[in-house]
Amino acid sequence: MRPKPLVLLMVLLGGLNLAADHRNVGAATTDRQRPTGYAALTTLFDEWLAFERPAVVDGAPDYSAPAMAQKLDGLRTFQSRLAALAPESWPPEQQIDHALVRAQLHGHEFHLRVLQPWVRDPAFYKTLWTSQSDTPEHEGPTHHAALELWTYTFPLSPTEETRLTAELRTIPPLLNQARRNLTGNARDLWLTGTGTMQTQVADLARLAERTATAGPALRAAVADGASATAGFVQWLESQAPSKTGPSGIGKEPYTWNLRNVHLVPMSWEDEVVLLTRELNRAHASLKLEEHRNTGLPPLTMVRSQAEFAARADASVTKYMAFLKHAPVLTVQEYLEPALRRHLGGFVPEANRNFFAIATHYEPVTLYTHFYHWFDHEWLKARPHPSPIRRKAWLYNVWDSRSEGMATAFEEIVMHAGYYDDNPRAREIVWIMLAQRAARGLASLYAQANEFDIAQAKAFQVQWTPRGWMRPDLDLLGFEQQLYLRQPGYGTSYVTGKALIDDLLRTRAHQLGDRFSLKGFFDDVNGAGMIPVSLIRRQLTGER
Repeated sequence: MRPKPLVLLMVLLGGLNLAADHRNVGAATTDRQRPTGYAALTTLFDEWLAFERPAVVDGAPDYSAPAMAQKLDGLRTFQSRLAALAPESWPPEQQIDHALVRAQLHGHEFHLRVLQPWVRDPAFYKTLWTSQSDTPEHEGPTHHAALELWTYTFPLSPTEETRLTAELRTIPPLLNQARRNLTGNARDLWLTGTGTMQTQVADLARLAERTATAGPALRAAVADGASATAGFVQWLESQAPSKTGPSGIGKEPYTWNLRNVHLVPMSWEDEVVLLTRELNRAHASLKLEEHRNTGLPPLTMVRSQAEFAARADASVTKYMAFLKHAPVLTVQEYLEPALRRHLGGFVPEANRNFFAIATHYEPVTLYTHFYHWFDHEWLKARPHPSPIRRKAWLYNVWDSRSEGMATAFEEIVMHAGYYDDNPRAREIVWIMLAQRAARGLASLYAQANEFDIAQAKAFQVQWTPRGWMRPDLDLLGFEQQLYLRQPGYGTSYVTGKALIDDLLRTRAHQLGDRFSLKGFFDDVNGAGMIPVSLIRRQLTGER
């Protein structure tokens, strides 16, 4: 029942030469100055985090070809230093930290050698982010000068106005650089990335309205950023006819990334099998659920903002009480307020995307996925003792744990009995799993260049039940663009869920009568936001 073990690195390298010789260049300190043992690992990691950030040239991070080639040369030294450590005698948790650092360095290598978003993906150059990601960091490649507008409170204080002005001033030089860097030929990434940058034009227009009474420096920075972005969009559109190539990275690089960066012990082919099985299971389970519920009244849809607010409030109260008293996991007092900050609002029926449809029938079917916001609170309230696990967020190495747990929790809460008094809601849980399996399977074919993005979107629409995935709303394009930009992310929901299911099975077998669901989740959450395979290693002792 366990997934396949990790294969040897060299089997996967092939023509990619991802395991290039590590040369001793760019060392931050001399060998004589460096600490040894676990301290050497934490020192290496801190130095690499500083090294990973690009230099600033003309006010913007430097992603030019020479700069990225130098990064690759320097990365080889860090990889050599890591390989020279001997963690076999370290305590298990420190060995896991070593594996986590290795995955981070592999992620850096994969970006430099294969993904190269600064060359292939115009969306990489988006600067303005208006809302917080529900995951530990941005979903997908993001440049190092991202402006997190959601961290500002309006009206701005003088200090915040100065900060925002400085951050906005990155946009013009970065987009000037982007015109030189973007030499790739990935057509779907180019076209969807153009749309992303058009969104930045609209976001800057709204920011101009919000800062209309600000000082002249900020107003000028907003205007300059908007002008530079609009000009960049025009340039992207002028170049689009020449972009004719595929956007997927191919099966072999995909598998290398999956196994060595995200530490998911599967291949592209394994994920196709898994997601096909889960798509089949979700559709079959939905039909069985509908059969069981024959004769029950249908779910009622929310019809007004007042009704939505009342139902969301009651749902959260019931849900948090269920988690606490079932008991499913340890519920700290700060979790319920965190969830209540993200309940959403009423959406007219004609404009509801997939998730809005679900919440307007039964809010908790989506709120279970908001385990993400619990994770955010735990990360703040109880940082992991390991200095490495407190900081290891780069390259989405956490996606199997973050998205896998959020997806697994949807079904776990159902099986734990939450919907026993509302059995029709169980149908929505299966619809949500079908949608996640359909979109992930489509993303696999897109990365293998067996689908273009139009075919991927059509597949997702076709295999999402009840017509809930609408092709005329933005969600569909957003999801398939993200999964094309970030290989492995579209499957992480279902693959991570499968790994968590297997971990639950293993722990229950190991502990026997001592097993409890609450204890299981407390142990998993205590391990940190790390790949599920490393959590498994820590909790079970298995490698």
